[in-house]
Amino acid sequence: VWRHREIHVVMGNEACDLDSTVSALALAYFLAKTSPAPKAAFIPVLNIPRADFALRTETTFLLREQGIPAASLIFRDEIDLGGLHRAGLLSLTLVDHHVLPGADAALEEAVVEVLDHRPLERDRAPACRVTAEPVGSCATLVTERIAQGPPGVLDRPTAALLHGTILLDCVNLSPAAGKVTPRDVACVSLLEARFPELPARDAVFEALQAAKFDVSGLTTEQMLRKDLKVLSGDGLLLAISAIYVDLETFLRRPGLLQDLDAFCQAQGYAGLVAMMISFNERNEPSRQLVVYSRRETLRSAVCRALEEATAPSLQLQPLPSPWSCVGAYAQGNALASRKKVLPILRAAL
Repeated sequence: VWRHREIHVVMGNEACDLDSTVSALALAYFLAKTSPAPKAAFIPVLNIPRADFALRTETTFLLREQGIPAASLIFRDEIDLGGLHRAGLLSLTLVDHHVLPGADAALEEAVVEVLDHRPLERDRAPACRVTAEPVGSCATLVTERIAQGPPGVLDRPTAALLHGTILLDCVNLSPAAGKVTPRDVACVSLLEARFPELPARDAVFEALQAAKFDVSGLTTEQMLRKDLKVLSGDGLLLAISAIYVDLETFLRRPGLLQDLDAFCQAQGYAGLVAMMISFNERNEPSRQLVVYSRRETLRSAVCRALEEATAPSLQLQPLPSPWSCVGAYAQGNALASRKKVLPILRAAL
C-alpha cells in the first residue's frame, strides 16, 4: 500500500512510555485531520517492538479504556523507516525527544518537526519546526497545538488520552512533586471544559498509577524486562531490574529460579540485581533487594558492595532466601532509588 506514497511518521522516544505513545497518536491524528490535501499518510509509530508492548501496563490500560485495539497500532519492528527514507518517502516528526539514538542517525535528515519538553541538546535545520518548552508532559504541547488548530477536530477518546497522560506525568498536578507547570494545568482544564464528561482527576490518576504498577499479568521474564538497566564492566554484564511487587510475592512465583537462570542465560547476564518497590495504603514506599548469580565470587562482591556502600548507605538487613545463589535484603533507606544504586554497582564491577 505504502510503496509509492509519502509517509509522515510521528514517533516518540525509545522508552515508549505513555507520554511518547499518546503524543504520537494524538499529533498524528491531528495532522491527518488538518493538513490541506495531504500527499502523505500520517502514521504514529510506537518506538518499541510489538513484543514489548505488554510491558507498558499503564499504556495498554488507557488505550483499552478508550477502545483503541493494539491491532490498530504500528510498532517500530513493523515499518522500515530506513527503507522509506532511502526511497525519499519519509518525513519524521519527533515527540517527547529530539535527538535520535545513534542507530537511527541516518533518519535525522528526515526530521521536519520536533515537540519536546526537555532542553535542546542540538540545533535543527531552519526548515525544521521546533517546539521545546519546559512543561511537565509532552502531551501538554500536543494539546496546545491541537487547541490552536481548527475547532471541532479533537474527539473524546483523544481528549481522554491527553488528559490521562498529563495527569500521570504531572503526578495529578501536585505542586509538591515538582513536575507540573501552569501550562499543564491549563491544558487539563481546557480538556475538561471541552469534555465535561471526562472522569474526575483523582480517579484517572489513581487508575493509571495502579495500572503502571500492576504486573500481575506478566511472566517473570516480562517483569524483569519491564524496567531494566544493564551495566557492563570487566567483560561482565549485570542486569538491574526495578520490580513493582514485594519480595515475598516475587520469591513465591512458581518456577522463579528457572526463570532467573533462563533470563540471564538468554541475555548473557552474569548476574541480576532486582530492586523491589511496593507501597502501603498510605502510599509510603518500602524497598527490598535481591542479588542473583550462579557465580559465587560475583554474587559475594556485589552483595559486599551493596552492604558496605556509604554514599548513600542502603541500610540493608539480610533476609532468608530459599536458594544459595540468591541473596535477599530489606533496604532500610527507602530513598535510595536505582539511580543512586547504579554508581555503587558500577564501582563494584
